[in-house]
Amino acid sequence: MTTPRRDIRAITLLTNPAAGHGNARHAAERAVAHFQRNGIEVVHVVGVDAADALRLARSSLDRCTDALVVAGGDGVISIALQALAGTDVPLGIVPAGTGNDHAREYAIPTGDPERAVEIVVAGHTTHVDLGRIEDADGATTWFGTVMASGFDSLVSDRTNRMTWPHGRMRYNLAILAELWNLRPLPFRLVLDDREIRTDLTLVAVGNTRSYGGGMRITPHADHADGLLDVTVVGASTRTRLVRLFPTVFRGTHVDLDAVTTYRARTVTVESPGISAYADGDYVGPLPVRVEAVPRALHILVPGG
Repeated sequence: MTTPRRDIRAITLLTNPAAGHGNARHAAERAVAHFQRNGIEVVHVVGVDAADALRLARSSLDRCTDALVVAGGDGVISIALQALAGTDVPLGIVPAGTGNDHAREYAIPTGDPERAVEIVVAGHTTHVDLGRIEDADGATTWFGTVMASGFDSLVSDRTNRMTWPHGRMRYNLAILAELWNLRPLPFRLVLDDREIRTDLTLVAVGNTRSYGGGMRITPHADHADGLLDVTVVGASTRTRLVRLFPTVFRGTHVDLDAVTTYRARTVTVESPGISAYADGDYVGPLPVRVEAVPRALHILVPGG
């Protein structure tokens, strides 16, 4: 349900020019022009790296901006969330990434920066939950979509270590390599007060339904229910995992015997040597504690 309209007169536009294979730069240019046609004052900032982008995002909140708008994909949205969580400043999205799972969740059109700008200008906001990850040292990371660990994170680790080839092929080769090395991973999970110790293939903790560009890993997640959806894939053979993969895009994998789902307010995830990724980006090594934080973010969405 949307709240009363915000009066949007001045926004900060945060861009990752590398997102979407360079599409974000062109989307940002179109967005700036359309904001200006609508009489909106725009401060356009571009981070040279993640730390710089976060600094710029936080600085924008000190300028009394009416909204922090991101032109890019889920990675730069993740940076914005670190600044916006718990504040009254809403997030606007001009989708221009590869996956665009935040945009998919909130029905924000992709490939059309002008329509996305019009959603921001209209000013309809809603409160949504965020996930908050706390690592063993007490450092926190906010996420909007899914935190993944296990097979997924091993593939991402390998992809990040590879320097060749470029683009999607590098990720595909990393999948093949990890399938070849597939092994049961010992996990300890604590779902609220329930402890589970077992060998698994992967664990996904979802605030929303999809990750990885539309894979509905937690298909029944509700971004406003104050809970996290947890999808657990048991220790699998290569053949079973390959057969499971296409069902994730439909969300029907949760009906398979190898898959178990849970719902909890807090989730602790432990597995030696395994990393956590959230919103597609590296968070750090397990163990981590994940918490659903209700109404942690205002987001600009289509009116209804």
